[in-house]
Amino acid sequence: MKIFSPLYERAMRWSRHPRAPWFLGGMSFAESSFFPIPPDVMLAPMSLANPRRAWWFALLTTLTSVAGGLFGYLIGYFAFDAIEPWLRGSNYWGAYEQAVAWFDAWGFWAIFIAGFSPIPYKVFTIAAGVASMALLPFTLASFVGRGARFFLVAGLMAWGGARMEGMLRIYVDRLGWATVGLVVLGALIYKL
Repeated sequence: MKIFSPLYERAMRWSRHPRAPWFLGGMSFAESSFFPIPPDVMLAPMSLANPRRAWWFALLTTLTSVAGGLFGYLIGYFAFDAIEPWLRGSNYWGAYEQAVAWFDAWGFWAIFIAGFSPIPYKVFTIAAGVASMALLPFTLASFVGRGARFFLVAGLMAWGGARMEGMLRIYVDRLGWATVGLVVLGALIYKL
């Protein structure tokens, strides 16, 4: 059943849209402070579709993500009391508590790890504001962590280029169903 092929084709068309960099920048900013979808879902196909501009896309994603992280920091610093009830009721409360514990243990390195890894970076930006982390180390850790992640993604896609795009077009449905199977298996194991 070919469900993923049309989605892949649509993503590749969107990634070539003239305004795609604007959407990428907006998504990167929003994801660092409140939006749940990571910018990698746009960065990867954009870098794959236009490998010559991959480094520019990575830089754009990094800069707007760090700017969004600073916005998340401000939310934590100035408005945590207003969002705390929502945060407690959301799926992010456990991640927030983990972020606070990591700040106590590692400080700068907590932001770096959150910036590079798939851990919700937005939770760490808000927690950094709540903890009144020094702004310069916060910004530096964000630049290094986010930059390393986004340049890695863009570099891998640019390296693969047209050859990788063609291979993905052939195998996207198999990869999609394999991913669904792994998620279901993971959920079943988690429930046991």
